[in-house]
Amino acid sequence: MIHTVLAFLASVAPVAVALPIFGAALAFVLRRNPRAQRIITIGALSLTLLFEISLLASAATHGTQAVQLGGWEAPFGISMVVDEFSALMLVVSTAVSLAVLVYATAQGIADGDEDGPISIFHPTYLVLVAGISNAFLAGDLFNLYVGFEILLTASYVLLTLGGTAPRIRAGITYVVVSVVSSVLFLIAIGMIYAATGTVNMADLGLKLGELAPGLQMVLHLMLLVAFGVKAAVFPLSFWLPDSYPTAPAPVTAVFAGLLTKVGVYAMVRTETLLFPGDRINTLLMIVALLTMLVGILGAIAQQDIKRLLSFTLTSHIGYMVFGLGVGNVAALGATVYYVAHHIIVQTSLFLVTGLIERRAGSSSVDRLGSLAKLSPLLAILFFVPAMNLAGIPPFSGFLGKLGLMQGGVSLGTPVAWILLAGAVVTSLLTLLAVARVWNRAFWRRAEDAEDPHPQLLASLAEEDGTTAVATRRRTLPATMVGATAALVALGVALTVFAGPLFEFSDQAARHMYERTPYIEAVLGPDAFEGYVPDPRSPEFVGGEGP
Repeated sequence: MIHTVLAFLASVAPVAVALPIFGAALAFVLRRNPRAQRIITIGALSLTLLFEISLLASAATHGTQAVQLGGWEAPFGISMVVDEFSALMLVVSTAVSLAVLVYATAQGIADGDEDGPISIFHPTYLVLVAGISNAFLAGDLFNLYVGFEILLTASYVLLTLGGTAPRIRAGITYVVVSVVSSVLFLIAIGMIYAATGTVNMADLGLKLGELAPGLQMVLHLMLLVAFGVKAAVFPLSFWLPDSYPTAPAPVTAVFAGLLTKVGVYAMVRTETLLFPGDRINTLLMIVALLTMLVGILGAIAQQDIKRLLSFTLTSHIGYMVFGLGVGNVAALGATVYYVAHHIIVQTSLFLVTGLIERRAGSSSVDRLGSLAKLSPLLAILFFVPAMNLAGIPPFSGFLGKLGLMQGGVSLGTPVAWILLAGAVVTSLLTLLAVARVWNRAFWRRAEDAEDPHPQLLASLAEEDGTTAVATRRRTLPATMVGATAALVALGVALTVFAGPLFEFSDQAARHMYERTPYIEAVLGPDAFEGYVPDPRSPEFVGGEGP
């Protein structure tokens, strides 16, 4: 009975996109009723999360399943595909989105923003979630492009909420870079369709190998550059540190946690399904190394916590490209696990930074101090995900990096060993960066700060009982703290349940390298009839990767 229900739920996978869209439409209609908006938005995301958990259970039980929309069979119609990787990304992204939404809602209530841009925030936020879900489920390149464009439209609105000059300036940079990336992606789609007559990814997995090697390489690199901009890999990451920190804390958190991972997801599909083999693995490893090192060196130079986290975000994308470049099941499985870890931990840290800014008046370490005394709970909420990000045992960050390194060691090439050394150095420098924030913002006395913020000093004086001065913005609403604590706890849960999660991630990686489950789910059991694989593809090495 349970298996029948799970199979049915997988057959209606588009509901994961439809629920947020319907919720957005209803929230927009109720824009003059903030309370109803909040109920609709949180309810829609909660239902979406429950549905996606069932999709994850279905993928773990039944494997890859595809849905054909519009009554057209693949490869002519629109395919939506649920496998282990896409289902995991759906669940993690929606869980994080829900926590951020609760945080943002509590912040809006506390600040009295019911009549402000919050009325636009709710429907736009749901549209953003719909775009993310559509990208993860897309079974063809054009539908993936549509998902990216939904993201671009919604994220520009969210990035510029309030209409301040810095936000508009950052929004323009973000949009220009995103549009250039989207145009390149669209050109690549057009060229692929002209060369193969299809944009269905399962069908392309069979037909792209028949093209001339030079044309394959051109199409391959065009897709990777387009997705690399969205994933913020070096040297295409210049736009991110200046774009994200200017947005409101909840927007920055969801952008940092999710948007770059959609680009990483697309890169994984490109490397495992469309262009299997080791043609550019060395290039990917070099890009991974430079992304890690340049990003973390930028982080160390920052005084503002939000900018520091933006650079660590860029740096740790390099770990995910690491797994792609190494190109074996162990490394890709660790990448799947690490993507889930990084979404949760990075979002947690941005939410904590929002709490710091609210409690102390600033996110600059030059103006902070004594936060551990002022708010021990806030100190814990920062310390746990910060150590997790740095990869301190036994947290999930350490486990993910260890899995990546095991994959690199098994490859054993000179470039792989250099990449391993770079990964260790990056992890140590990440620890240095977050320890510096801890030491200066939480541990030292506020009086020793270079330019202590007046709100911080007033809060400490109030805490000591030497003044009765209090402001609304110095208090931390329980719901904001609770949403942040829930995400921190979810990050810890990745450590507690690391065994089954790694088994699941390795299974996802193995199936992605085999390609057979994905292609046969979309095109049917006869998809490989008469197909002769490229000698460089994983089919010749038992699905273990090149």
